[in-house]
Amino acid sequence: MTRPLIAILRGITPDDAVPACGALIAAGITTIEVPLNSPEPLRSIAGMVAAHGKAATIGAGTVLSTNEVHSVAEAGGQLIVSPNCDADVIAKTRELGLASWPGIFTPTEALAALRAGASGLKLFPGAMAGPDGLKAMRAILPPGTTVYAVGGAGPENFAAWLDAGADGFGLGTACYVPGLPVDEIAARARRIVEAYDRAAEREGRE
Repeated sequence: MTRPLIAILRGITPDDAVPACGALIAAGITTIEVPLNSPEPLRSIAGMVAAHGKAATIGAGTVLSTNEVHSVAEAGGQLIVSPNCDADVIAKTRELGLASWPGIFTPTEALAALRAGASGLKLFPGAMAGPDGLKAMRAILPPGTTVYAVGGAGPENFAAWLDAGADGFGLGTACYVPGLPVDEIAARARRIVEAYDRAAEREGRE
């Protein structure tokens, strides 16, 4: 089962990336990003793709330029996630055949991202918008627009976000912090998956 959950491994090192990726996949999280402000992120991405690329969608976060999009593609990444809405980054991502998830916070940014070709939208920071903010934005988004809540969305409030119209979630510190042992990464991932499944079932998503 593929769940709409993205594990954000900010700060992970290449040595830890492959076993962490394996633990996440085993727990049921199969979309994984390494933010580019992590140590040697392209090495981490390349290693995870080589080891687990058939079982997961792997890519980069905090992507701010078209040059970075190229670098991620060359490392084998399939996913580009940004904290902002940059039409050039979105266009280059789509040109190279990668999935584009720009960060948006306002209706203006959301519609601009979709016009530029975004695959889906990352509502960030989710804690500032809250479920009510997403619910209001849903009124003007085109039908079928996919929105993931990132920052302020997690196991404790999945249900509220799903009720507001979230399609999925990006999980940062709830899932990973630098230096976390692989067994704890696995345990956190299992708790996240279990919480998502419960919330999704209540909301009729399963």
